[in-house]
Amino acid sequence: MTRQNYMFTSESVSEGHPDKVCDRISDAVLDYLLNEDENARVACETFATTGLVVIGGEIGLPARDGRLGGERLKDVMGRISQIARDCIKDIGYEQDKFHWNTCHVLNFLHEQSVDIAQGVDREGAGDQGIMFGYAVDETPELMPAPILYSHAILRRLAEARKAGELPMLGPDAKSQLTIRYADGRPVEVTQLVVSHQHLDDSLTSADVHAIIRPYVEEVLPQGWLNGGTEWHVNPTGKFLIGGPDGDAGLTGRKIIVDTYGGAAPHGGGAFSGNDPTKVDRSAANAARYLAKNVVAAGLAKRCTLQLSYAIGVARPLSIYVDTHGTGQADDAAIEKAVAQVMDLTPRGIRTHLGLDRPIYARTAAYGHFGRAPEADGGFSWERTDLADALRKAV
Repeated sequence: MTRQNYMFTSESVSEGHPDKVCDRISDAVLDYLLNEDENARVACETFATTGLVVIGGEIGLPARDGRLGGERLKDVMGRISQIARDCIKDIGYEQDKFHWNTCHVLNFLHEQSVDIAQGVDREGAGDQGIMFGYAVDETPELMPAPILYSHAILRRLAEARKAGELPMLGPDAKSQLTIRYADGRPVEVTQLVVSHQHLDDSLTSADVHAIIRPYVEEVLPQGWLNGGTEWHVNPTGKFLIGGPDGDAGLTGRKIIVDTYGGAAPHGGGAFSGNDPTKVDRSAANAARYLAKNVVAAGLAKRCTLQLSYAIGVARPLSIYVDTHGTGQADDAAIEKAVAQVMDLTPRGIRTHLGLDRPIYARTAAYGHFGRAPEADGGFSWERTDLADALRKAV
């Protein structure tokens, strides 16, 4: 029997967090190359520290107009440094020791390994691995409440900062929510943590608390904050040095923040900087899409879905569904249904969800899941357009 009364905690980090700076740069490089060619191959990693950004990994562009792929790569390499600077500028870093215009950017990207390419060229998966998707009916977005609202707090504060409403705040921030569940539903926030960089040396923790509180209250459901909620705002005191100047950053180090905040399993693969032939990314999107549609179809209140792949092999090796005792149909029947309603080969996923497009930089912060589908295909995995087909297939 699933516990009905408990507390659960998830955290989020802002776009200015060192790891998220790196995710953003890696995904911006991916978008740039996909804009050049929808068949671009990208595995871009970024490292950032005081005054320095290092970009490395493997990329590939197909031959076109009589030009070899390697020749095309030479043309795009010169743009990479400016892409990184543009990301840092948009995030808002103009610190003495981490400034978009003065930091060193080193580019060590090189052509994709032929050993990896041969498997993908046969329409197989770009690597082996396991991917999980999850959905639960405790929020309208069918996401776990702790991670959804941890993201919402930081996203709202970033919007206000960039709009000029909060010029005293810097880009780096973290949030954490502990939510109490009663009868299986989220009912209140018991502990709330926000650590936010500030640019004014005179600000105290109490000052930052007063500045951010209206924005926190704006995004949380009514009644979730009450006299019993404990606030911890900048609990260590001042937070003046932010971003990679305060702590080194690395692409792919916030995979739990990116997904379900620990409320569901994670296959271990990171998303940012990886093109959609990499099933670590595309199949994780497909798994979320299918789990969300299972819940949206009324087939379960909660659904965990696992896919597994082998490098060079197109079809998933396994499909696993667990509705945690909430299913309106047998889990095995739902497993068969999801395989019927969607082609789960890497190409099938990319085609169904329209993933071969420059839609990834926007995913680098505030969660890959629980976001609204966008007109240009961004967050296509958040659609619920398979609900009817699933109901009919079960």
